[in-house]
Amino acid sequence: MPFGRTQHLLADLCGVRLARGSVVGWVQQAARTLVPVETAMTAALQQVPVLHNDETGVRRGGRLAWAHGGSGASTARLTHDAIHPKRGAEATDAIGILPHFHGVSVHDGWAGYRTDTACRHALCNVHHLRELTFLEEEYTQAWAGALKEVLRQMRTAAEQARTQGLQHVPSAQRVPFLTRYRELLAAGLAANPPPEQQRRPGQRGRLAQSPARNLLERLALRQDEVLAFLDDLAIPFDNNQAERDLRGLKIQQKVSGCFRSDAGADACACLRGYLATLRKQGQALLAALETVFAGQPLYPAFA
Repeated sequence: MPFGRTQHLLADLCGVRLARGSVVGWVQQAARTLVPVETAMTAALQQVPVLHNDETGVRRGGRLAWAHGGSGASTARLTHDAIHPKRGAEATDAIGILPHFHGVSVHDGWAGYRTDTACRHALCNVHHLRELTFLEEEYTQAWAGALKEVLRQMRTAAEQARTQGLQHVPSAQRVPFLTRYRELLAAGLAANPPPEQQRRPGQRGRLAQSPARNLLERLALRQDEVLAFLDDLAIPFDNNQAERDLRGLKIQQKVSGCFRSDAGADACACLRGYLATLRKQGQALLAALETVFAGQPLYPAFA
């Protein structure tokens, strides 16, 4: 909520009229009190076996910045939000989770998550389903619809194996899936050859390719990451956990417009991560905020 609406809400509920500066001061006080909690949260997320990562653009002080979200997915009990002016390695280094993480990082296909990390990677297949739907409907690529169906069948097989207490999809199911997956990729690559244009003198970087070709190369070259959820049922099919955790910041931007200052953005991210974690763990948020303003914040469970 914007600070002005917060003033009106407190006046209606509590019968007190506070200056906007008082509300701003409370938010900053809470963020300072939560510094040791956030430090402990960062250390805990470095140790989880499966970590969801995502990022989204926000406006801060009239400039584009990036909200980075990390969630402990093995128990869905931890959330860490941070806002940084950069999107890539400089941001992840400053946040301090991914550079020291050695588990499985689940994310979309953006290459920035691979920089300076020693962890295993797993790609979000909901993103792939969306791209395949686009290719099927807009480019009439039949292989895309068939591959989408195969991915859905794989997801169902993984869910069934998980309910049976297995650690991976049985080979009797996995091998036919892999065979069909590779057949459809071969059909897609044949229907979408690489670009024919020649590189111009002095031109750098990759030659532009069609959306279909880009997706096919990712699915082929990163097959182990696309299908990691078949070999280890602790790895989810998608990255929805991180997307859900960042959705509140997007709503905040729609309601309030932007962050006016770096300090305000950082305080909001700190408080959002703390409260999101406590909500996941079933804690009463108002009571938790009382402990923050009393100077002895309630710590979430990090195990």
